[in-house]
Amino acid sequence: MDAIRLCPYCLRPAPIPASACPHCAHRFAGVNPAGSLPVGTVLAGRYTIGELIRVDGEGILYQGAENHGAFRVTVKEYLPLTLSAERTDGLMLRPKPGSEVLFKTTRMDFADLYRSIQRITPANGLEAVLDVVEANNTVYAVMESPGGRPLQKWLEEHPGPVDPAQAREMLRPVFDGVVAMHRVGLVHRGICPENIRVLDNGRARLAGYATVGLRTAGSGLHEQLYEGYSAPEQYSTAEFEGRYTDEYSLAAVFYRMVCGQSPVPAAQRAVSDSNPRAKTLEPSVPVYVSEALQMGLRLKPAERIQTVPLLMEALSSPEKTDELARSLRSIPEEGEAGAKTGRGRRPSVQTILTSILLLLAVLTALTLWSMLGRLSALEAPPASSPASSEADSSSVITQPKNQVPNLVGISYAQVQNHREYTGIYLFYVTEEYSDDVPAGTILRQQPEAGTLLPAGETIRLVVSKGPKMVEMPQLIGFPQDSAVRELESRGLVPSCFMVFNDGSYASGCVVSASVEAGTMAEVGSTVVVYIAADRDVPVSAAPEDPAASSAPAPAESAPSAEEGAPSAEESASSAQQLPE
Repeated sequence: MDAIRLCPYCLRPAPIPASACPHCAHRFAGVNPAGSLPVGTVLAGRYTIGELIRVDGEGILYQGAENHGAFRVTVKEYLPLTLSAERTDGLMLRPKPGSEVLFKTTRMDFADLYRSIQRITPANGLEAVLDVVEANNTVYAVMESPGGRPLQKWLEEHPGPVDPAQAREMLRPVFDGVVAMHRVGLVHRGICPENIRVLDNGRARLAGYATVGLRTAGSGLHEQLYEGYSAPEQYSTAEFEGRYTDEYSLAAVFYRMVCGQSPVPAAQRAVSDSNPRAKTLEPSVPVYVSEALQMGLRLKPAERIQTVPLLMEALSSPEKTDELARSLRSIPEEGEAGAKTGRGRRPSVQTILTSILLLLAVLTALTLWSMLGRLSALEAPPASSPASSEADSSSVITQPKNQVPNLVGISYAQVQNHREYTGIYLFYVTEEYSDDVPAGTILRQQPEAGTLLPAGETIRLVVSKGPKMVEMPQLIGFPQDSAVRELESRGLVPSCFMVFNDGSYASGCVVSASVEAGTMAEVGSTVVVYIAADRDVPVSAAPEDPAASSAPAPAESAPSAEEGAPSAEESASSAQQLPE
């Protein structure tokens, strides 16, 4: 009996030897270009490859089908054009001669990236990674096929500026998804309208994952940058990339939506920053939104809004925008472009002379210090001070190339960005939860720092995942017992309190909670759950847990004076913590 696969077009069974589907008549053989996987190829005995969607410098994206569940997927094959030779008849991918080490390193980066995303998806706002398959001397990432259409196409179908409130609502899941990536030490680096999909419900979802090599200029891969949306640091091999890189891109997407045109590309702005304010392009944009985008699109990373949550707060609140403006006031708003292009005020003769004298004084001091150091070295045997040892241990790039550097306590993303090391060593990364060490920070390494290790060998790293997080469930309307069980099953600590019930709620059921449903909460943290009391019973919810004090009690938690509210002493005595 012939093996069976699903047709990637109609999702009905089709014999493997057949060259076309017997149901829809779509052809299998010879559809995809040479060098790619043929349509109908079965991967890992589970996924059928469909038509090629697009090619970039990192790999090929295919349509596909999941044979067991009979649903559509997309499959990303790691196939770097600059590092790969031709594919063998057995579909095996071979690296180009001389590129074996870089091919292996970047392939590992690809696998690590998609496995990390797989661990945090399905999550709100992110295209889910369903599986990571190693075959044919390469790696395949299997992702959901969410439907919808790219934001770029949606904007073309809806010409004109988008209302800021609508833009916030559409992009909120994307903001949440990027925050989830940042929480585990991942940076997307490719946020743009092309990589954001608008679903049928009007909400957006982020796709288009890629390794740092594809999204940074001057890398070993054929880089892919998005004009107007890629941050300035992505154009320079000397600059670090971080959460602020994605913040810049999200601000650029929001700018495009509310202004009707994309920002001036960062490479062009570095020469002459002529990007207009959002308010200038579209007068209907609120002043605080315009100012928030101005701060989010600053060229220097240290001078722009640093995190995605801060950007969303600034786009939603004039007060938050003012607060951020005060904290980022290091650069004057007026004449900013002139300062960057060298058209500012010329230095005076006095300033020049003062600078020369200061320089001479510094050189003299350095000379004297060097001479004293030589004398000290003659008088005493060499010894390394604790301070110098600590400084050496925290450095990533000053170690001899044949000596393993001390990477403990350093962000793994920082290590990835140091090509002096990724070009010498291979890195095998595992992760574990840590309540004390921030996510993305290296906990342990093997071999230890100082070990002599030949080039091409592997350094094993254990990277912190941060505290274990779980998604807060929707509890409103659930009975108290059910809510407590659900929270405890997720590792959360429920703390239940009665609130006044005027008949609007079912007695004994959840009215609200201190943590919003759908957000991530740290395992072991306390969640205050407010339970509706029997009708007209005068109780008040007054949680004593400081961790829950920031959550406002529902409006129904205390009756008004007209209803005969008890005094402060009576309210304190009537507060009841329910048994759990």
